Amino acid sequence: MTTSTVTLSMARRFNASDKAVYEAWTNPELMKKWLFTQEDTNQATKNSLRVGGAWEIVDRREGVDYRAIGEYLELKPPHKLMFSFKMPQFNDLEDRVTVWISMVQNSCEMAFVQEIVVPHEEGWTEEDIKKNGEEYSSQSKEGWSMMFENLKQLVEKE
Repeated sequence: MTTSTVTLSMARRFNASDKAVYEAWTNPELMKKWLFTQEDTNQATKNSLRVGGAWEIVDRREGVDYRAIGEYLELKPPHKLMFSFKMPQFNDLEDRVTVWISMVQNSCEMAFVQEIVVPHEEGWTEEDIKKNGEEYSSQSKEGWSMMFENLKQLVEKE
């Protein structure tokens, strides 16, 4: 399969500590409240928090289970985490996500980068590839924006 990679970069600021934001990314009890799922639709959230350790989240929407899985590639609490991410029921492609978390005065800044692997269909032109990459990036940005809003509510209520 031919693919290309599109990079999505986003940033958010939270009135919370870097530790609180890092924990929301890595503690299953908190992950299930915002990361690829919500508490009332979550079926499973588990992880092995070490480099090479796996994570998995299962969310049920309209009777269908959606599985997000990956592996931790780098962990530097509370400032950086990097992990692979894929949803096997859609394809075997694996994205890479890197999150940097830093305190700036009394708030926390989070920088987020997702390297999105985009599948190509046979015979696509450069224009097709570019357009499809933009669609993948736009859909991912929309999804993460909603998740980051839930993350904000979670970490700022502490």
